[in-house]
Amino acid sequence: MKARIWMTRLLAIAIVLLIVIAGFGQAVHQLWNLLMPQIFGLPEISFWQAVGLLALSWLLFGGPRGLGLMGRADWGWTQRWERMTPEERQRFREGIRAMDATARS
Repeated sequence: MKARIWMTRLLAIAIVLLIVIAGFGQAVHQLWNLLMPQIFGLPEISFWQAVGLLALSWLLFGGPRGLGLMGRADWGWTQRWERMTPEERQRFREGIRAMDATARS
């Protein structure tokens, strides 16, 4: 009985994954073919090239983390902040404010 439930769940996950890949692949395909040839003079691409481009971009730019599938991506800042002393936290805040002021001017 449990094996059947797990197989059903696995099949459902596979189907959802295929639908997501097809949907994002089609979106990349359409956006590329509508924008890139006119803006940059690049050639149109096929659906499978779009899926490959999507996979490459996920690998290069952090995977599905941007979709919220991998949890929070805080790079350990919470733990770093908790290990700081109050003086270190104040220096950090001042540094951020100085960077912000420099960027605005």
